[in-house]
Amino acid sequence: MTAPPTGGVDAPFDAGLQPERTLLAWRRTALSLAAGNAIALRVAAGELGLLAVVLCLVGLGVAVGVWILATRRYRRAHLSLVAADGPLAAGGLTVSAVALSAGILAVLGFALVLVLQ
Repeated sequence: MTAPPTGGVDAPFDAGLQPERTLLAWRRTALSLAAGNAIALRVAAGELGLLAVVLCLVGLGVAVGVWILATRRYRRAHLSLVAADGPLAAGGLTVSAVALSAGILAVLGFALVLVLQ
């Protein structure tokens, strides 16, 4: 077992800052999903009405959930690395939320294509 880095629990685990880079990547993904849902709402609201509003609001909520899940995942990983208390926690909830938000956008896009034909 290696000793925890000096500087306390809030200090970065490694010089490469890999967990921090991963958190930033998840946050960019969440922001992209939120922007995609906001743009889809703007484009599709006139054609699909309430369906577009509901789907986009759900998609925006899921994007916010991705942000929160990614932050929680980072904190768990960081504490586990710094404390060196065992394996990192695994889970697919963040990935599932991204897939759900992307799926909502796909359904909305498909509905828009069908309406515009």
